[in-house]
Amino acid sequence: MASSEATLVARLRSGETHAFQVLFERHRDAVRQRLEGMLRDANAADDLVQEVFVRLWTRAEQWRGQGSLRAWLVRIATNLALNRIRSDRLRRTRPFESSMYAPRDEQDDAVPAWMIDEASLGPDEVIGRAEECDRLRGLVTELSEEKRQVIDMIFGEEMDIASAARELGIPEGTVKSRLHYAKRELADRGRQIGLGEEET
Repeated sequence: MASSEATLVARLRSGETHAFQVLFERHRDAVRQRLEGMLRDANAADDLVQEVFVRLWTRAEQWRGQGSLRAWLVRIATNLALNRIRSDRLRRTRPFESSMYAPRDEQDDAVPAWMIDEASLGPDEVIGRAEECDRLRGLVTELSEEKRQVIDMIFGEEMDIASAARELGIPEGTVKSRLHYAKRELADRGRQIGLGEEET
């Protein structure tokens, strides 16, 4: 009988390499599929597959058994891919400035692409937007677990409503409701702290 994800992660946290290998074999293809779909570059996808599973090995305690392990790994993969895409885009548009203003690739809690578009920003704007992203990350972490989970799935993992509902085991209407109130709460809190307002 196959070991449960929770059991394997617990063994992994104790340093058991066999548990890591089992999890790698189970989820490697799903992670690679997401990365190849986003990057359109097999070599870059392979690099990030390794990074995803390095993070599983070093940060397994961050998965607390809420939602599937596969969804957690795919979310990490998605965030790494978004960081790579934004970094590459900045490097193409501002080759001499990219090393200074590129997003922090080491973070796995990057803000989803719908929250930021740096394609046409200058250096000062990039710095300001990065500060806004940090503040927005803080707002997302203050959401209830139910709302934060839906935000992660819809915008982080790019799931549709039906897929998120199946993953959570709840009706699609409930997903839509949580998403609506999560976005409204983020907007309200953002206005309270002046997020997105231009300085005069």
